[in-house]
Amino acid sequence: MSRTDVSAAAVQARLVETLEPIELQVHDDSAAHAGHAGAREGSHLSVQIVSHRFTGLTRLARHRLVYDALSTLMPQGIHALAIDARAPGETLK
Repeated sequence: MSRTDVSAAAVQARLVETLEPIELQVHDDSAAHAGHAGAREGSHLSVQIVSHRFTGLTRLARHRLVYDALSTLMPQGIHALAIDARAPGETLK
């Protein structure tokens, strides 16, 4: 993979494998950032995820789990990642 080839599908597959979500949406927002300096450095993605793994965790701890799950993909071309991580019973935005 080149630095700009990390797709929403690759992120989704990794999150399914590692966090076993009961809900997951991954969107590639890169087109909205075309022309910005960061657009050359990789994908801009947003993740909405619900997993039992987040139960009882702070927002920061949830984000760390997502970043840990994506640790090998981040340097391959994810420039920006917006995360909405919830436990079951918490409504997604």
